[in-house]
Amino acid sequence: MSKKLEEMSLKELWQLFPIFLVEYNKKWIIWYDEERKSILSAVPNKYIKRISHIGSTAILGIWAKNIVDILVEVNNKEDLDVVKNILINNGWLCMNVTETRTILNKGYTEQGFAEKVFHLHIRIAGDNDELYFRDYLNEHKEIAKEYETLKLSLWKEFEHDRDGYTNAKAEFINKYTNLAKSEYGGIY
Repeated sequence: MSKKLEEMSLKELWQLFPIFLVEYNKKWIIWYDEERKSILSAVPNKYIKRISHIGSTAILGIWAKNIVDILVEVNNKEDLDVVKNILINNGWLCMNVTETRTILNKGYTEQGFAEKVFHLHIRIAGDNDELYFRDYLNEHKEIAKEYETLKLSLWKEFEHDRDGYTNAKAEFINKYTNLAKSEYGGIY
């Protein structure tokens, strides 16, 4: 009998769910839209300020992990808990909770990834730097390709170390997020 996901160590989870990149897939936009509709049908509108497709699958034309990231912005800390609990009762797994952020996952099984995998980031409205990064890279295709090259160069080195992979990309992401914020003037 295999362990349940919540019983596994971080090392075991990283072995079961390695970093892997695939070519851009137009279906990611469809998967996002389907899941957005599902979330909006489960969670009353009064709790959600905005829902957005973020992460590399939201950047047109680049290789990415086959995981669709979704950002749900809520009004306040109380709404953060309400939305988290509604979604857990609708099949999402809680992976991380802090005072102002919650991460839920869908598509993780004891056998590995399902066909469709999602990371749902629930945050208080305005905690949304990913929108700046996404839009900047979609407007600047050459920067998006640099990001793709960086990700591809890190893939095998950090295949079983998600934190290391994320940390190795941080300088690049911060640079272009800050540039976008400066250029866009805080539109989000």
